[in-house]
Amino acid sequence: MGIVAIVGRPNVGKSTLFNRLAGKRQAIVDETAGVTRDRHYAKTDWNGREFSIIDTGGYAHNTDDIYEEQIRRQVLIAIEESDVVVFMVDVQTGITDYDQSIARILRKSEKPVILTVNKVDHGGRIFDTYQFNALGLGEPISIAAASGSGTGELLDRILQELPGNSTVEEEHDIPHIAIVGRPNVGKSSLTNAFLGEERNIVTPVAGTTRDAISARYNKFGYDFMLVDTAGLRKKTKVREDLEFYSAMRAVRAIEFADVCILMLDATSGVESQDMSIFQLIVKNKKGCVVVVNKWDLLEKETNTMKEYTKGILARMAPFSDVPVIFTSVVKKQRIFDVLEAAAKVYENRTRRISTSMLNQVLLPEIEAFPPPSIKGKYIKIKYITQLHSPCPSFAFFCNLPQYVREDYKRFLENKLRAHFDFKGTPVQVFMRKK
Repeated sequence: MGIVAIVGRPNVGKSTLFNRLAGKRQAIVDETAGVTRDRHYAKTDWNGREFSIIDTGGYAHNTDDIYEEQIRRQVLIAIEESDVVVFMVDVQTGITDYDQSIARILRKSEKPVILTVNKVDHGGRIFDTYQFNALGLGEPISIAAASGSGTGELLDRILQELPGNSTVEEEHDIPHIAIVGRPNVGKSSLTNAFLGEERNIVTPVAGTTRDAISARYNKFGYDFMLVDTAGLRKKTKVREDLEFYSAMRAVRAIEFADVCILMLDATSGVESQDMSIFQLIVKNKKGCVVVVNKWDLLEKETNTMKEYTKGILARMAPFSDVPVIFTSVVKKQRIFDVLEAAAKVYENRTRRISTSMLNQVLLPEIEAFPPPSIKGKYIKIKYITQLHSPCPSFAFFCNLPQYVREDYKRFLENKLRAHFDFKGTPVQVFMRKK
């Protein structure tokens, strides 16, 4: 899966294009230059291929004096982090000095660049796009991001330029385990404890780890890649460029991992930021182990662990079949339980169940509790099979797939979990026409 960065000077329509490609209004769009302060990230797909897009706006704050240095930094970081760069220019203003300075950087880069002329909203404007050939970045693509005109052609071109269509599973032959969480919850300390060496700098200052750092772990019968990521913090806290791209790398580490170890801080409980990282893990269909660190700093009562676990899982519903482990990394308490749990979740995520076993176990369950009839129509599920996909996915063949409700799909997922061990991994249920 590739990453596509949209770059350009302020107010050429980067956020409008981002919203159009992401299929929802995620970035704030305003006539004032420099409104996009938070860079935005979204997953999208075109012709069956998924990729991520970044809207890199907002380097020039609301002043008339737009520093060339800021634009230069924005473009350089986008080049470094992405696989394809979409360079946007505005047909109404023509080529400006800023466009030329961006084009100079992009011409030197090794990355594929797609020159995109925005606001071409009627035929007469097509002739004005030819001036942009002077930027030396190849044939421009004409679009009108506000109406969506030309975006199909742009997406086709993006797919051509993205690296080969290999799946995550083909790209690595050993499990990848990413340690993710808010800043300063102990991710680097956990990595150091596993590896038995001070590989990462550990300080009480949040945000010490800027890069995603990976190391191979090959001990005690385990063999996998361990990735320590920078902490994902709230968008409003992402002030520096570096901070944003640290978050981007953590997002990329989640996309590339098989299992994510989500670290929480026992002293501060589950925060909304923890939940958004968890949602990101689920959205990417990755295995998950929840680790509650700094457990030694908490006042204990008889049922503290039980109550705490209950609280966490309630927040994570409906996907609450997740292992929760309480650790103190500093005191090296229960850290190997984390490895065991991660290895088990990986095993669950790659588990294959034969079609005969699925039908033998689940058809009696479905017969005992069939899908509710809708408008006098009775739904009959005849046959179940597991699909070939990175995470456990099952197709239930029936006569009226469109009438099966979400709550019944959840019932089927719960039955799958009850009979087969899928702890820690999302399970997908699809209804198919017999």
